[in-house]
Amino acid sequence: MSARRTRPRAESFRCHHCRLDVALRAPGTAHRNHCPNCLYSKHVDAFVSGDRAADCHARMEPISVAVRGDGEWILIHRCTGCDALSANRTAGDDNPLQLIRIAARPLAQPPFPLELLNTL
Repeated sequence: MSARRTRPRAESFRCHHCRLDVALRAPGTAHRNHCPNCLYSKHVDAFVSGDRAADCHARMEPISVAVRGDGEWILIHRCTGCDALSANRTAGDDNPLQLIRIAARPLAQPPFPLELLNTL
């Protein structure tokens, strides 16, 4: 009979973008998958949150936020390796300044010259 090896479950991970050591437990989410400091993630989930079935493993850049009907903010990530998009719940300890920067980006950098607004 062979002995079954079990690997202890990690309690933290190192952010591949800012190198912060991040605890896996976070207020407001069951599957922490992004850094609370820079909001970057790693492409590890393929189909559902927590499945860890992705083969890519590239950085996931936070590109936008969305707001659910109940007011909860959701981070939108784009994979820098395969361009896959994912939506992830924010956590209670996420950097609020980074969240606001991402939310305000479309207003601060619109895809058209702001002078066009004066002609309407």
